[in-house]
Amino acid sequence: MSTPHPGQRPLRPAAPQSGAPRFLWVLVGIMAGIEAVLGLSGAGYLGPPDLRWTAFRFGAFWVPILDGQVMPLYPGQGVAMFLTYAFLHGGLAHLALNGVVLLSLGKFVAERIGPARTLWLLLLAAVAGGAGFGFLSSGGAPMVGASGAVFGLIGLWQCWDYRARRRAGLPVRPVLGAIVALAVANVVLFVFLYGGLAWEAHLGGWLAGWVSGFGFARPRWRI
Repeated sequence: MSTPHPGQRPLRPAAPQSGAPRFLWVLVGIMAGIEAVLGLSGAGYLGPPDLRWTAFRFGAFWVPILDGQVMPLYPGQGVAMFLTYAFLHGGLAHLALNGVVLLSLGKFVAERIGPARTLWLLLLAAVAGGAGFGFLSSGGAPMVGASGAVFGLIGLWQCWDYRARRRAGLPVRPVLGAIVALAVANVVLFVFLYGGLAWEAHLGGWLAGWVSGFGFARPRWRI
């Protein structure tokens, strides 16, 4: 093993943490708190029973608002919804799926680029997910969920794998195969859920993650 030159940072990762970083738990905790309130409301234990629909009206992503077909409920809703939709979910299972990936894959990413850049990635992927849905979807139903941010993590992870294989002279076919499998899974789920899958948001988030892997979200050490 070669000795680094004076002043040169060693090209190796920081010691892995035993669990997900605190900031990821805070993000998932906020989502869980919102879902808990909406779930209790729907069950008749807290507030009006239509509280979830009220939250969706104010915080979900609405293509008709983006297109100007419907007036926003408050000033700036057309901008805020690019982020607020990511904190709302369609139910406990929807939240659990996104939360598990955010904590597990988010931990993997944060160990390599740090908390600050991981947060920027999640923000960018969420906004890109909203943009993908806004420009590719023609429906009028609201879109919610952190899957845009989740697919940003997946896109970044696959970008790192692609770059590492290219640098090492290894075939990139496994990465391309994983990308195709991801696309097929989205198609299958879209059909299975009768169109209830926001694949447009997944695509936007994934592209943001992939592009970020060649820019600000490159790992701290050489890949």
